[in-house]
Amino acid sequence: MKGLRKILKANLLLKITSLNALVISIRLIISLVVQRLLALTIGETGIAKIGQIRNLIQILTSSSSLGTFHGVVKYVAEYKDKNAYLKNVFTTTFVFVLIGALISSMILFFAASWITYQLFGDLEFLVVIKILALLPIFIGVNRVFQGVINGLSEYKKNAKIELISYMLSVLLLLIGLYNFQLEGVLIAIIVTPVIQLLVVIYFFGSILKKYIKLKDLKLKVPYAKEMLAFTLMSFVSTILLNYIELDIRTMITKKINIDEAGYWTAMNFLSRNYMVFSSSIFTLYIVPKFARIYEGSAFKNEVINIYKTLLPLFGIGMLLVYIFRETIIEIVYPNFSGMEPLFKWQLLGDFIRLATLVVSHQFLAKKMVKSFILTELMSLGLFFILSKYLVTIYGVEGVVMAHFYRYIVYFWVVAAIVRNYFINMKKAN
Repeated sequence: MKGLRKILKANLLLKITSLNALVISIRLIISLVVQRLLALTIGETGIAKIGQIRNLIQILTSSSSLGTFHGVVKYVAEYKDKNAYLKNVFTTTFVFVLIGALISSMILFFAASWITYQLFGDLEFLVVIKILALLPIFIGVNRVFQGVINGLSEYKKNAKIELISYMLSVLLLLIGLYNFQLEGVLIAIIVTPVIQLLVVIYFFGSILKKYIKLKDLKLKVPYAKEMLAFTLMSFVSTILLNYIELDIRTMITKKINIDEAGYWTAMNFLSRNYMVFSSSIFTLYIVPKFARIYEGSAFKNEVINIYKTLLPLFGIGMLLVYIFRETIIEIVYPNFSGMEPLFKWQLLGDFIRLATLVVSHQFLAKKMVKSFILTELMSLGLFFILSKYLVTIYGVEGVVMAHFYRYIVYFWVVAAIVRNYFINMKKAN
């Protein structure tokens, strides 16, 4: 036991991973119970509709803050002791949030009927979209505060915030399901960012005050160019990705049926439940770490260290998920037997995706805008085109096959670009 504590103390990544594992394990157990309840009460059709609203929320998470999250993480990590610099960063960031939230709210409000019909095929859930139109400012501010926490690598507070806000959102979801069925679930999902914001302010308010002095903020954009780069990257990686997922789910519904769309959505939910284990590691550890590395050899050593720590853990976990896939379906998604063929391709794709994301976060850490955008467009384009093609041959399984093939290509392209980046940097010096 003492030896384990010593290892954890010496390895920050392992320390973050172990604490994150505890939080994610609790979340995973709760999530599986909730997913089972949803599967039993609202079925494949309801699961597909939940997938639609979650994709819309992800789009709003980016648009309401104009994609400034990774910029906040990067600059807080690099300049947390330089108050004058951070003042200009946050002044620019909050102007971006005001603009992004206002535009997002107006689009949602005035196009509510059209958006509702595109998402659900009818106007049954129009009230959900109208409520959502009031929330982008809360979503945007929450995203900025989360960026500060990640930039400071406050992994302990982040773990506490994640767990408490998740449990509160689940409680609200269950209340909504019990009283209003699917509509109540959708409303609970859209107000979750507001719950997260309140929890962040409660647990992290004093530290936020230290770094974000509201009285010093003005309607100026001294670092507009710097933040616009992150806006562009977020648009490609978040907004386009979620739009493509919305389109693919609609395609599956039209070409096959909504039940098959529900199977793919359920598979995505499971994937996100175990992949969320890595997401906070990227922003709490990898981006801040890469932001301070300027030599190829140091970068290579850090990537090897991350791979040695994360890949075996994920590999074993994914193997277990595959072995027990039928049991998982029976426990979490009863009667969703159509999911079973999707596991192999989804898990293989997610493993390669994890290895790729470690390296590709260099683009965010060093603000390599062109490289990020080109590789993301290539990746999303491959996924979109392959999905459209393979779904006509293999049905819904073709979409997860496209997911796997896409990341094989993406990995080698990203690795080559990062390698050339350090070669060119060495030549320049």
